[in-house]
Amino acid sequence: MDDVYDPPQEPLAVVHEDHEILVVDKPSGLLSVPGKGEHLSDCLLSRVQAAFPQALLVHRLDRDTSGVMIFALTPSAQRHLGLQFEKRQAKKTYVARVRGEVAESSGTIDLPLIVDWPNRPRQMVDHENGKPAQTDWKVLKRGGGESRVRLFPRTGRSHQLRVHMKELGHPILGDPFYAEGAARDFPRLMLHSEELRLRHPDGGAGVRFRAKAPF
Repeated sequence: MDDVYDPPQEPLAVVHEDHEILVVDKPSGLLSVPGKGEHLSDCLLSRVQAAFPQALLVHRLDRDTSGVMIFALTPSAQRHLGLQFEKRQAKKTYVARVRGEVAESSGTIDLPLIVDWPNRPRQMVDHENGKPAQTDWKVLKRGGGESRVRLFPRTGRSHQLRVHMKELGHPILGDPFYAEGAARDFPRLMLHSEELRLRHPDGGAGVRFRAKAPF
């Protein structure tokens, strides 16, 4: 990770707001929650709470990932949404640009992950001690030595999509941890949380929120 934390200063992009929930489109390069130390205090949570003081955290995205992130506006909504994430009932869809032209059109990666302690926050595959992690993937298009893929994580491990794509032999472009050489040399991590589907805390109806990938 770079020593310099220089988050983007664009205004808050609200996708949806009602009496129970707030959905925003997180920019790449902004922490979801504060890091350790004053210089890492600027984050999406603090910016959201500046505009919506009652907002509560439900889940998080990696600093370098952009896209759909939901906040609760009441404690009961936070509990309701938290349980959906815990029970894997919330369905997330990501889009990514990866190195190389992926041969197959779709597949599933099933590789258990654990933190790589000497190199944290990096994660690594560990068949003995790792926690189960599964990702379904589908190629959208190929060309120019890269592929555009849609990713459907079944589990929510830290860095799951990033490690899984690297293990498939197609690291996500611009990934400071898992891509090397030219694949790493991009202005940002080419990973975006495109869609989130879950049940609304008020009444339980299915809702879907989307934010278009900026790449």
